[in-house]
Amino acid sequence: MKILLVEDDARLVSVLERAIRETGWTIETARDGVEGDHLLKTGGGDAVVLDLGLPGRSGLELLKRLRARGSTLPVLVLTGRDAVDDRVAGLDAGADDYVVKPCALTELFARLRALVRRGGGGGPVLRYADLELDPARGTAARGGKRLDLRPREYALLEFFLRHPEEVLSRQRIYEHVWEHDFDGLSNVLEVYVRYVRTKLEEHGPRLIQTVRGRGYALERGEEEP
Repeated sequence: MKILLVEDDARLVSVLERAIRETGWTIETARDGVEGDHLLKTGGGDAVVLDLGLPGRSGLELLKRLRARGSTLPVLVLTGRDAVDDRVAGLDAGADDYVVKPCALTELFARLRALVRRGGGGGPVLRYADLELDPARGTAARGGKRLDLRPREYALLEFFLRHPEEVLSRQRIYEHVWEHDFDGLSNVLEVYVRYVRTKLEEHGPRLIQTVRGRGYALERGEEEP
């Protein structure tokens, strides 16, 4: 499942990015109203976590614009405004749920799962060759056999499945599956690619290929020597 987060509090963004990735979900973030409006137009997520008090354009304006475009994307408003009038304004503008800061992450994630279920799932099941991943259920299988993946492994595999037969640079993978501070030296990505490959190759030939000097790609064929 992919979450679009529009929030200007840098500390909260850092906490949510890390926690959401640890669940096995993916996330894209915007830090102000203008950037957030662009993200909601192009991000292609399964649900939105939206702050109301944004610089540039307010969260309410973004929400109204989103609904005016005919989007039914589930939106959870996350804000420090706890007055009844503020909650009513958010819901009237098209929000599906409303959580007041600070809140427990377990509650936030439970509400997001509920919103996505009501909206018809966490997006379509992702498939490539005999591999499939269900974002709503958080499951993955190859050849009909369920894969036992840790959260980070699941997030890595989901990112590959969202970009099949596309060469993904190490930097791009780090930015979407880990944090944004890739230093170019860590071998953590190689380690996790090896973990995922091992689990996939218990049930069939290699699908995650190394593209020398460029990164990795989910595609049929043998890895380059």
